[in-house]
Amino acid sequence: MVLLCTMVALHFRPYTFRFKNKENKRLIFDPVRKLFVVLTPEEWVRQHVIQWLLIDKSQSPHLMSVERQITYNNMVKRCDIVVYHPDGRIKLIVECKAPEIPLDQSTFDQIARYNLVLEADYLMVSNGLKHIYCLVDQKEKAYSFLEDLPF
Repeated sequence: MVLLCTMVALHFRPYTFRFKNKENKRLIFDPVRKLFVVLTPEEWVRQHVIQWLLIDKSQSPHLMSVERQITYNNMVKRCDIVVYHPDGRIKLIVECKAPEIPLDQSTFDQIARYNLVLEADYLMVSNGLKHIYCLVDQKEKAYSFLEDLPF
């Protein structure tokens, strides 16, 4: 429990996490990747978003991908979280930032670029303290900002 005192409290309800130490590093268990990963501030946010999607939004871990690799403009990038529809279409892309990183236009532009490749229905950006959600209209290339995700 000492770890929780060293990490920033985020704007999510409390969740239960598994931790361990290895080679002087604190690790947190990722239930989607099914492995322990190094606990960084961004990973702290990512694991909260994963729990929120699994528990509060009833999304299946089998329809989620973490750190999915994509190629955009001949550059390899990684999407923090991708949630799929059962038919394989992409429902949601999530970009996670460390709590000290402000959510601004450049943050949103990053996920919008990823969406040029993935064509998701919804986008979410979170630094754990603030969350931005939007519905994507692929035909009109427009975004409608939402108060919450409707699923």
